[in-house]
Formats: sequence, structure tokens, C-alpha cells
Amino acid sequence: MNQTFTVTGMTCGHCEKAVTRAIHQIDPQAEVKIDLASGSVQVQSQQPRDALTRAITEEGYGIKA
Repeated sequence: MNQTFTVTGMTCGHCEKAVTRAIHQIDPQAEVKIDLASGSVQVQSQQPRDALTRAITEEGYGIKA
């Protein structure tokens, strides 16, 4: 299932890696594509949206509704 999030607070490659790592902790097979300029994070994963949202926010980033 493809899910798209608008993540706030990402400003650099380190942020991109941190978000990717957080998602991979709950789904190692997830495909993650990040566009830093727009804050868009596309995730191909079978994990529920709330679990992915929690992983991102626990890493210290915000999610726009």
C-alpha cells in the first residue's frame, strides 16, 4: 500500500536518513522516497498509517494533516 506523508522539520540528508531509518525499524522491507524540498515522504508498506506516523513523530518530526 502506497502512503504519502507531509513531514515537517526535515532540512538535510541526515533528516532524510533518520526518517527512513525510523520507518525501516517497523517495516524493514518498506520502500521510502523522500523529497526534502516539499517535505513529501512516500512509503510503500503494509504497515498501518498510524504506525508509520508514530515512527516518524517519535523521531522528532511533525506530520501535516
